[in-house]
Amino acid sequence: MNPLERRSVAALASVYAMRMLGLFMVMPVFVLLGDDLQGATPALIGFAIGAYGLSQALLQIPFGLLSDRVGRKRMIYFGLVLFAAGSLVAASADSIYVVIAGRILQGAGAIASVLMALLSDLTREEERTKAMATVGISIGLSFSVSLVLGPLIGSAFGLSGLFYLTAMLAVVAMFIVWRLVPTPHQHKVSADTHPAREMLSRVLGDRRLLRLDFGIFALHLALTAIFLVFPLLLQNQLGLASSDHWWFYLTVMVTSFFAMVPFIILGEKLRKMKPVLCGAIVLLTLSTAGLAEVSGSLVSAWGVLFLFFMAFNLLEASLPSLISKEAPAASKGTAMGVYSTSQFMGAFVGGAVGGLLLEAAGVSGVLWLMVGVLVLWLLVALTMPAPGYTTSFVVQLKEVAQSQFDSIDDALMALPGVQDVVILEDAGTAYLKVDRQRFDKGLLADFPFVRQGNGS
Repeated sequence: MNPLERRSVAALASVYAMRMLGLFMVMPVFVLLGDDLQGATPALIGFAIGAYGLSQALLQIPFGLLSDRVGRKRMIYFGLVLFAAGSLVAASADSIYVVIAGRILQGAGAIASVLMALLSDLTREEERTKAMATVGISIGLSFSVSLVLGPLIGSAFGLSGLFYLTAMLAVVAMFIVWRLVPTPHQHKVSADTHPAREMLSRVLGDRRLLRLDFGIFALHLALTAIFLVFPLLLQNQLGLASSDHWWFYLTVMVTSFFAMVPFIILGEKLRKMKPVLCGAIVLLTLSTAGLAEVSGSLVSAWGVLFLFFMAFNLLEASLPSLISKEAPAASKGTAMGVYSTSQFMGAFVGGAVGGLLLEAAGVSGVLWLMVGVLVLWLLVALTMPAPGYTTSFVVQLKEVAQSQFDSIDDALMALPGVQDVVILEDAGTAYLKVDRQRFDKGLLADFPFVRQGNGS
């Protein structure tokens, strides 16, 4: 990457991380601190935890499409203002209903797709994968940090302190966008990062993608639901004060992250992704069921949560990669938009339905919900064909007559390892879906219609 790209990617990744940090920090403490709010019930506490996911799911793709009309940075500012306003509403509330309204307003700042589109505007095609990976790493780090900071700040300043800090993070993010993120001269609507209406039906009709979408829905349902029961288990059954939860989560997250790395390597390098994926779902299901047997031992609780997050981290890292590989050529942005919508809807359902079950049936009801959904996901994953090992490859084309595009398509499809080709005529770009082990980009040098040195 050149210096401008590095600055842009670092700035956008930090904006994304700050926003997700603010959303995640309340999760490990809300069920403990929310009892003090007027009108609080287990069902409403669960709804408040997952409420942001509803507005995120509904507005993610519309925000991205609207940024084409009014500008990326303008929509980012608007989204961050909504996020900050929702945080202030929740921080000043003494009623659970007002906190729910604040959480929904937080989620209404659904700028993830806009950030990805701006990332596309500010980076070259050949650097796009690195840029997206950087953002992905920032999200993972923000989640891990949130599990440590949430209990620390919550015990010192209460629930309102968490929400005030979240509002401050939104203001800092706006300053970063203003000072560090360049304004692109024009939008480069990239199929790699931006949702497109004309590709939506193709993505929604792809059963392989729908299986993965259900997977991220189930994963984030389980993630949200577990924080309805686990903080209570630590405090009420195991006697660990909420101010000490941070070290418990810190040791779990650090060790579980390193434990999952070998399995990522096994899946990718040895092309064993389906067995690794199904094994992780089994581990996630068994560790969830194991929570019912954790009663008087802090060590056993640590072990169960370690296994849960080892599987969670593995799946959270693998699913976006699989979406990228399975998406049709030139439809990656749309596929990721549907994937993100499924992710946030899972968070909403996990909180809302989990809260209802917590009130009606207690902890066991929540665990049965999680186990039931995870078993269903396992069945879906077992019936899924083995994932492909393809990746996107972008080829910049020279100016040619429109009548030549059919022959260009045929020529590119004939190359070894090429599985799909989509040519965007107006952009002079061909999106290829290729198997890296069989595809030799050096063969492109023989084609007169390819701009040399621009494939990525």
